[in-house]
Amino acid sequence: MKNTRLTRDIQLNSSPTSSKIYQESSAELAEVLKHKWLESEKAGHDIGLERARVDWIMHHRLNWRVHRIRQQSSL
Repeated sequence: MKNTRLTRDIQLNSSPTSSKIYQESSAELAEVLKHKWLESEKAGHDIGLERARVDWIMHHRLNWRVHRIRQQSSL
């Protein structure tokens, strides 16, 4: 009974959208969607989310993460 109440209290007092992991995942998804749009425009057709995600990870993710970390540490 005590563990159930503690778990429920933790769930009520924390929002998943306030977690660092959620915020980073959301920011990364936004970048992938921008990349998908740009690459689809270049290709003249929808390249699909999976292709855009893999391409973005291979070509842009590292630089994006470094820039994001630098931005956050300067705040």
